[in-house]
Amino acid sequence: MRAVALFVPIIIKGFSCFCEASRALCSRTTDGRDLENGFRGVEDFLLGNWKSSSFESSVEENPAAFSDTIGSSGARGDSEGSNYQMSCARQNFFYEVRNDAARILEILHQDGPGFDAKPVLNDLGVRVSGLLVREVLFGILKTVNYGNRNRCAKLGYKFFVWSGEQDNYRHTVNGYHIMMQIFSESEEFKAMWRLVDEMIEKGYPTTARTFNILICACGEVALARKVVERFIKSKTFNYRPFKHSFNAILHSLLTQSQYRLIEWVYQQMLVEGHSPDVLTYNIIMCAKFRLGKLDQFHRLLDEMGRNGFSPDFHTFNLLLHVLGKGDKPIAALKLLNHMREVGVDPSVLHFTTLIDGLSRAGNLDACLYFFDEMMKHECRPDVVTYTVMITGYVVAGELDKARKMFDEMFEKGQLPNVFTYNSMIRGLCIVGKFDEARLMLKEMGSRGCNPNFLVYTTILNYLRNARKMDEAQEVVKHMVERGDYVHLLGKIKRYRRC
Repeated sequence: MRAVALFVPIIIKGFSCFCEASRALCSRTTDGRDLENGFRGVEDFLLGNWKSSSFESSVEENPAAFSDTIGSSGARGDSEGSNYQMSCARQNFFYEVRNDAARILEILHQDGPGFDAKPVLNDLGVRVSGLLVREVLFGILKTVNYGNRNRCAKLGYKFFVWSGEQDNYRHTVNGYHIMMQIFSESEEFKAMWRLVDEMIEKGYPTTARTFNILICACGEVALARKVVERFIKSKTFNYRPFKHSFNAILHSLLTQSQYRLIEWVYQQMLVEGHSPDVLTYNIIMCAKFRLGKLDQFHRLLDEMGRNGFSPDFHTFNLLLHVLGKGDKPIAALKLLNHMREVGVDPSVLHFTTLIDGLSRAGNLDACLYFFDEMMKHECRPDVVTYTVMITGYVVAGELDKARKMFDEMFEKGQLPNVFTYNSMIRGLCIVGKFDEARLMLKEMGSRGCNPNFLVYTTILNYLRNARKMDEAQEVVKHMVERGDYVHLLGKIKRYRRC
């Protein structure tokens, strides 16, 4: 296969700086069968690192402000104890901010007819900082659901306006981003766009994070294209750490699986005279693969080599998934050996990506072979690797092997995550072992792994299809007692049967 042969003479230049985002390159299928074949939860987890929703700390955005804040505590000096004093001051500062945030959230939740939160907040006498704003807004963001989204949007914006009016404080870009996220989750899209306009009017830079939030809120391709065009032409778009704005946009579109829009942006990039780099090629090749355009995938691969670019961590990852899903274990083995020859030791991610592709191709013998190869090369399988193996066995109807792999996880010190449990519960339900599936659901909570909405709907759908309505009601009761997704009970009752 050309994908392997191309890279034999090429020397690796180094790893990409985006290692934490690599799982997205090989985590989605285009055949539309995810929910039926059980891979949906695994893919969501594999994609999780691209979709990291962690907001930059306001301390990191404005370290000078943080230094000024703790500087007044007197934690300065040339003695050996100054570092200790600084550490204590920092801990005290964070402790006070969290306490102040908790008090503010308590007041905000009382806001309503007969109670105006603003005067009470004024009387608190707290010092507003970027960190405090982040804590309060993030606290509101975490509670947004279908039933309270309008109220969360109002409370968030009320606090955002109030904090922006306080002396010696100016909102950070991070603060705007979290408020935008609250509006997005609350489906207050017009308010979100007004906030973006306000950012620009006040001279704040719009960043790749700004773009990503807006793209997440744009379900329609036509609307998303307007967002892209706006950012391409924007003079305030600060796209660090990417080479240029097109890479920032392409990266964000990849997290949203906007593959056709990626193609369009790439063409605009070439028209404007920008040359692709390794990151660009990785994203475009991923899009071509997801769209099933393998001929264009290979042409881009050839072009990448002709232009003098060596494959990086993610290029190899993508190639392994292509070979795996194409059921080409021998070619994959050759590529792994080539990686070692050029100084790139295959990581747990590379093996997991390959196993995931082979599993989708139905070649479980090859999956087990490469799983054992990991062990031989002292590459320890992680929870994602085990989950991919378990899911493959469940899909193939080999529950006993899935259960054996599940038990082995604990022996090796790997705790199952929600996707692992969902695969096992699905497998138990498929063979009619509903009592064991319900026990496993309860076991999750006792082991600190909270069931998500997909887990509940999985077991409920199978119970209802089997006409086990009493058992289904028990699951709903368990869900209510735990306080999980109570606001979505109506949706569960109407949920389409598998």
